[in-house]
Amino acid sequence: MPVKVLLVDDHPIVRQGLRNLLQTEPAFTVVGEAGDGIEGLDLIHRLKPDVLIVDLMMPGLNGLDIIKQAVKQWPRLRIVVLSMQSADSYVVEALNCGASGYVLKETGPSEIIQAIHVVVNGERYLSPKLSQRLIDSSAGKKGITDPYDTLTNREREILHLIVEGLTSPRIAKKLFLSPRTVELHRSRIMKKLDLHNQTDIFRYALERGILPSDR
Repeated sequence: MPVKVLLVDDHPIVRQGLRNLLQTEPAFTVVGEAGDGIEGLDLIHRLKPDVLIVDLMMPGLNGLDIIKQAVKQWPRLRIVVLSMQSADSYVVEALNCGASGYVLKETGPSEIIQAIHVVVNGERYLSPKLSQRLIDSSAGKKGITDPYDTLTNREREILHLIVEGLTSPRIAKKLFLSPRTVELHRSRIMKKLDLHNQTDIFRYALERGILPSDR
């Protein structure tokens, strides 16, 4: 019996491309597709797919929200994230939420086919371009650690202030530190979370749910 696959991505062209690709594989059948998380959860309930392919960044319920709800209600469902986000923080959080695989959109079409085969067999799949540390973790060589948990209390405090829009001098004044000390903390935060600029910081904060309520 073919593996039943459900596609959830807010870009119609991506869904169409995936459908066309998977229809060439006799082992798979695409049972449905959705453009947002709420519709996706409804289709999981109605269509009972074996595998869910889901994007992370979507309006309304994002991919992580869908994964969390799906694994609670349908524990036998295998979930493969298909995303442009390659930062360790996104991958780790997706795996910790219950995803069985993580495929980068920049990779070749054969990889999503391979990923489905792997997760259906009860194993985890990560794109080869992802860090070796995460590949080793997914194979059970060591436990997966959320990078946020590696931050010290001071680093978390400074991260939240950065997200609130405070500059390094203002943070330094608020915390009775030197601006140089704040910059050192900021550099460590960026390195630990694999972030590279201010946009990455706000995107990460949005995913973690730590954006201030007035933003």
